[in-house]
Amino acid sequence: MAESVIKSYFPSQTASDDEKLSQDYGLKVARAIENEWFKKDRGVNRFFVNQNNYHKLRLYARGEQSIQKYKDELSINGDLSYLNLDWKPVPIIPKFVDIVVNGIAERTYDVKAYSQDPYGVAKRTQYMESVLADMMTKELSEYAMQEFGLNIQTTPADKLPDNEDELQLHMQLDYKQAIEIAEEQAIQTVFNQNSYENTKKRLFYDLAVLGIGCVKNNFTQSEGIKIEYVDPANIVYSYTESPYFEDIYYVGEIKNINVNDLKMQFPNLTDMDLKKITQQGSQDYNTYNKYNTQVNNKDNNSVQIMYFNYKTYMNEVYKVKETATGAEKIIKKSDAFMATPINGELRFERIAKNIEVLYEGVYIPGANILLDWKLCDNMLREKADINKVKLNYSIVAPRMYNGRIESLVSRITGFADMIQLTHLKMQQVLSRMVPDGVYLDADGLAEVDLGNGTNYNPQEALNMFFQTGSIIGRSFTSEGDMNPGKVPIQEINNSAGANKLAQLISTYNYYMQMIRDATGLNEARDASTPDKNALVGIQKLAAANSNTATRHILQSGLFLTAETAEKISLRIADVLEYSPTRNAFIQSIGAHNVGTLDELTELHLHDFGIFLELSPDEEEKQLLENNIQVAIGQNNIELEDAIDIREIKNVKLANQLLKLRRRKKQEKDMQIQQSNIQAQAEANAQSQQVAAQAEVQKQQALTQSKIQLEQAKAELGMQQLNAEAGLKKELMNLEFQINMELQGMQQNAQKEQIKIKEQEKAKPQAAKPFESSGNDVLSGNFNLGAFEPK
Repeated sequence: MAESVIKSYFPSQTASDDEKLSQDYGLKVARAIENEWFKKDRGVNRFFVNQNNYHKLRLYARGEQSIQKYKDELSINGDLSYLNLDWKPVPIIPKFVDIVVNGIAERTYDVKAYSQDPYGVAKRTQYMESVLADMMTKELSEYAMQEFGLNIQTTPADKLPDNEDELQLHMQLDYKQAIEIAEEQAIQTVFNQNSYENTKKRLFYDLAVLGIGCVKNNFTQSEGIKIEYVDPANIVYSYTESPYFEDIYYVGEIKNINVNDLKMQFPNLTDMDLKKITQQGSQDYNTYNKYNTQVNNKDNNSVQIMYFNYKTYMNEVYKVKETATGAEKIIKKSDAFMATPINGELRFERIAKNIEVLYEGVYIPGANILLDWKLCDNMLREKADINKVKLNYSIVAPRMYNGRIESLVSRITGFADMIQLTHLKMQQVLSRMVPDGVYLDADGLAEVDLGNGTNYNPQEALNMFFQTGSIIGRSFTSEGDMNPGKVPIQEINNSAGANKLAQLISTYNYYMQMIRDATGLNEARDASTPDKNALVGIQKLAAANSNTATRHILQSGLFLTAETAEKISLRIADVLEYSPTRNAFIQSIGAHNVGTLDELTELHLHDFGIFLELSPDEEEKQLLENNIQVAIGQNNIELEDAIDIREIKNVKLANQLLKLRRRKKQEKDMQIQQSNIQAQAEANAQSQQVAAQAEVQKQQALTQSKIQLEQAKAELGMQQLNAEAGLKKELMNLEFQINMELQGMQQNAQKEQIKIKEQEKAKPQAAKPFESSGNDVLSGNFNLGAFEPK
């Protein structure tokens, strides 16, 4: 039998496994939970107190809180007959709740899976080492490509990091295993199938209003993975001081179920059992039913059922026996099995280990009936620590101390009450305020003579006063006495109510500011009264501070989402292996990725770390955008780089990528500049070379021209010489001819002389001597050299 622990209604955790599986043990656990939450022997009903508090907070969050307290405050001995007021609460709190919930719900995120099993880590390490090898052999690879046309790199050159910092950024941004992508899509598919976006909004609302949020996940072979919203007002759990409830050992949920549905779930219930169940808590109905002041909620056709999980441990015992062949055979045994020696000899060995297990039960409070108690199927265990088990419920209460939970709404209900009372007082003052009037002295009017034989009458006096603002009066009466009514019309100023109204408005604004101070939701957050003189940056800074004041709500909601995603990751293998919905699940993800997911069921190697990548808020986006605009303005990055940076939701990684792209752009610009300088130098060298070649060609042309000129001169000289030679030749021929003719003439002359002489001789007379005798004889000394060319 199970022994009760001191100061606790729960049975002993040291009971045997067989005893823990018994219905009696489960009934004791259920009754212990009932005693902690439903019984009044401690002075309070813990479950009812929680429900009542949460109900009041929800009414405040809707602006529908009870107005009885306000009536009690303004009534006199309960008498309200003299008050005609609008008691409807002023909806102040709903505005602040909507600002927080809607602002947080707009923040988007991506579920990221990280393979942390040995196979995934080895694959990631192998890829990283491959990239490192490519980085170290970059120059060799470039040489091989240039010289031999061989690509020996496994990483594309445009994606190859330059240093280890770039490698770390590359691994975070660009590297993703196929199994990780498939896991992320599988988790997102489960979220979509269960409409988790709607559930998430309800969780944020509960965290803002109640200060606690709860979500449940389970797996059934018929429906697969189910994610269900759980009302925090209906949950029971063991005492804890942790806001994340990781140390609780039991948790349950109270549901209202119709009797016919109960019969369908548990067909073994008899009519007597159902009759007893329908009389659940009839001796003290308020103990088990919601909002005990509302007796009209009672429905005999529905009962409250408690579904609960109980965490304990069990002993896994194995018998190790040696066979006849020498091999060892392991047989699973109960924890009662002991290795007892036979004839003084121990023929087998007992091996045991303790592991956490989860039991689930169904109990009807007030009827003392346990409908179900069994060991949970498909318990959630991390592959890194299979001895630990996770509960099906995920709960978080970020502002919990000593078991007491505080919420955003609970901080400001007192101020909301004061605002409502101020509003009612303002109605009282307004109802009693009267307009300003005038005092009309009829005796004073009787003493006024208008000069036309008629006297003032009240109607004419009022008409003149209202139309012109002037009045006629007499300082003396007709008898000459001082007229006490010389100003017949006087204004009556009824301003006493205005001062009271101004004070009430000031009080109203004071409590409104107190709500803003208590919640951190300032004017910049809701933009209700923006200051026209305040700079935009100051307004944004104030809004950012307001976001910081409610960040714990955002982080708590993300914790529930991450916790649920992690549990879904552990259940995906169950879906692919056991669920009849496997084919529909495969079609929803895609055949390619499910082919990868099949490794989860076949190899049991993959273990994923799940985290959420939250999109930046407006302030973070603006800071990042400012950095991008500065970089673009300075021409440090390209437009394509800016687009890539904006797509990264992690601001830290986005800034790192911005610095990397900026440095790459600067290196690229420097290379382009160096290339331009080199090209300019080459162009200058080529131009100088062209100029030198042109000069050489010019000199060659000049030399050729000179040569041609000299050749022309030489040819001209030769021609001249030839011409002179020809002339000389002709002159010589002419001279020769002349000489020949002269010789012929000389010879003829000689012959003539001889003839004459002979004739003279033949004459008998002697010839008279001639004066020029001897001088007229041509001789051979005829100077022909004067005709030679000079």
